[in-house]
Amino acid sequence: MSRDLPSILISQATLVNEGQQQVADVLIEHGRIAKIAPHIEAAADKVIDAQGLLLLPGFIDDQVHFREPGLTAKGDIASESKAALAGGTTTFMDMPNVNPTTTTIENLEAKYAIGAQKSWINYSFYFGATNDNVEELKKVNPRNVCGVKVFMGSSTGNMLVDREQALREIFTHSPMLIATHCEDTPMIKANEDKYREQYGEDVPMSAHPDIRCREACYKSSNFAIELAKETGADLHVLHITTAEELALFAPGPVEGKKITAEACVHHLWFSDADYATQGSLIKCNPAVKKQSDRDAIRQAVKEGRIDIIATDHAPHTLEEKANSYFKAPSGLPQVQQSLSALLDMVHDGVFDVETVVQKTAHNVAIRYQIEDRGFIREGYWADLVLVDMNKPHTDDKAHNLYKCAWSPWEGHTFKSSVIGTFVSGELKYHQGQFAEFTPGQRLLFNR
Repeated sequence: MSRDLPSILISQATLVNEGQQQVADVLIEHGRIAKIAPHIEAAADKVIDAQGLLLLPGFIDDQVHFREPGLTAKGDIASESKAALAGGTTTFMDMPNVNPTTTTIENLEAKYAIGAQKSWINYSFYFGATNDNVEELKKVNPRNVCGVKVFMGSSTGNMLVDREQALREIFTHSPMLIATHCEDTPMIKANEDKYREQYGEDVPMSAHPDIRCREACYKSSNFAIELAKETGADLHVLHITTAEELALFAPGPVEGKKITAEACVHHLWFSDADYATQGSLIKCNPAVKKQSDRDAIRQAVKEGRIDIIATDHAPHTLEEKANSYFKAPSGLPQVQQSLSALLDMVHDGVFDVETVVQKTAHNVAIRYQIEDRGFIREGYWADLVLVDMNKPHTDDKAHNLYKCAWSPWEGHTFKSSVIGTFVSGELKYHQGQFAEFTPGQRLLFNR
C-alpha cells in the first residue's frame, strides 16, 4: 500500500484458523501479518488486548448486490460496504445486474473506479455474461476479476442467458470461474400463470417456493453441471435451496474441485414456516423452502457438498417490499448480520466455529484463487475479525447501516458480537466506532 500504516499487536486472542484454535499474539506491519507466536515482545504503534476474544479471518462474501451504479436508492457501495465492515466482512464480490449492467470491459472498469473511491472493504466485481457478449468475455483479465456471472434463470434485471448455444460458448471460453444462478424460467413462468389465474394479483407470499419451485432449481443446476463436465468449465453454483440438488455435488474438501456449491445465510436460517411472519421480507430468488431443505443444506455444509457460505445481500426499500406478490422485489439485506447469524448457529450446535471460518474465508480464497487473503498466515494481508462469543446484541433499526434501513432479523438478539474488523491491516471498525474512511483494495487472483 502507498500509505504508511501503523503497526498493531493483537495480544492473546484465540485464533480460529485452518481447523484449529490457539491462543497467540499477532503482529501486523505494513498491512500484513508479520508474525504469529505465543508471545511477541516487539514494540507496536497500537496494542489490542484480545484475551477472551476469537480472532477469525474476515468473511469473504462471494455474492452481494450493492446496487451501484444505477440502483442507489436501495443501497450503494459506500453504505453497504460500511454495514458489511461492522458485521465482520472484509471482502465482497458484487454482481453485475446494475445499471448499466457490468457486461462490457468499459462498464466493468467504470465500476471498479467507483469501488476504489467508495468501498470501505476489499472488493471485486463479476463480469456479467449475456446471450451475445462472449467475445467481450474472452478479454476479461482473470488476474483482477473474480469471475463470470451467468443468470441461468430469471432474476432481477434483464441478464437472463437462455440460449443453449450461448451458454455452451460461455462455458467453453470463460477465462475464469463461472458463478451461476440456476432456476428454469419456463417452469417458473408456467407456475406464475397458474397462481395468477387462481389469485389474481393477491398471491400469498407463502406460494413463492411453489412458484419458484424445487423442480426449476434442480433442472437448471443439473443442466449447468452437465455442461461444465462436457466443456471442462470451472463452475460454482450459487445459493442452493433444495435437498435434491445436494446430490449433484461431491462431498469433501474444496481443493481440486472443478464444480462447487454455495449456500446463503438466509437459506441456512429461515424456512417456509417464516413466510407467515416475514412475508415479502424473505421473498428471494431462489426461494426459501422447507425446513427439511434447510436442514439438508446445513448437513451438506458439514459434509463438504456445500463449499462456501455467502449472503446474496440484496437490499430493497420497505416501500417496494410492501407491494403485492408480483410487484414486491426479491432479495433481502444481511451483510451486517450474516456472521452473527452463523455464530448463533455455532451456539446452537449446528456448526462449529472452525466450519464457519472454513466456509466463509478459507474455501472462498481457495476456490477463487484469491492472492494472500482468507487465512491467518504470516505474509498474508491482515483481514481479520475480533469476536466476543459471549456478548449478546439485539438487531434494531437504530444500529442498522443499510441505506434501505431494515433487516429480516430486527428484534432478534444475537448471542455474539463483532468487536473489531481489520481490513488490509487497518482497524477500521472497533467497539462500535469507525475509523476515518480509507478505501479497501481491489482483489488479485493467482491465475
